[in-house]
Amino acid sequence: MSFALEAGQVVGLMGDNGAGKSTLVKMIAGNFRPSEGTMRLEGREIVMHRPVEARQHGIEIVHQDLALCNNLTAAANVFLGRELRRGIGPLKILDYKTMYRRAGEIFKELKSETRPRDLVKQMSGGQRQAVAIARTMLSEAKIVLMDEPTAAISVRQVAEVLNLIRELRGRGIAVVLISHRMPDVFTVADRVIVMRRGRKVADKAIAASSPEEVTGLITGAIEQV
Repeated sequence: MSFALEAGQVVGLMGDNGAGKSTLVKMIAGNFRPSEGTMRLEGREIVMHRPVEARQHGIEIVHQDLALCNNLTAAANVFLGRELRRGIGPLKILDYKTMYRRAGEIFKELKSETRPRDLVKQMSGGQRQAVAIARTMLSEAKIVLMDEPTAAISVRQVAEVLNLIRELRGRGIAVVLISHRMPDVFTVADRVIVMRRGRKVADKAIAASSPEEVTGLITGAIEQV
């Protein structure tokens, strides 16, 4: 597997179950170390042992289960593990006012209707995705990896998530979109990469491919392009 990402580009990563998509993304996110090969970011080779190191390089991941705390507010989830504090010396308290304000600014930038003080357990699927994506923007991400962001949500919520992806692209962020939903990839992606049995069998512009061709590549009816 070898491929390049460009700033402000959405790449659809497709393949059947077991094709290697999630393993590849977890290597990029610092969860797994590759057995061989190299990764380069802005021309420099990077080696990561933990997800926190990937985050330091500007690589963020939005997991399929979103990893949100349902009992907390949107703002608390955005800042989870990165809470802001204020005070003097060792006496510090959580700075809720600043966190609510900054979370609200990010939701506004994403053109999302999500409100900082709303509880996650009361949100729609699209709003929950907005919270997970807003969390990636705290560290000024360069690459956002998204694992099946439109699975098990309504048509209206799918449209919201695709708009969020467009907003990330408009900010110059590279997005890798893992998806089994062909219409989503062909709606929002600039390129499509197809994997089969751990290998890349296609990497081409969306405009130069078709859902039928991608389906053939996924199933093996088409060997490689």
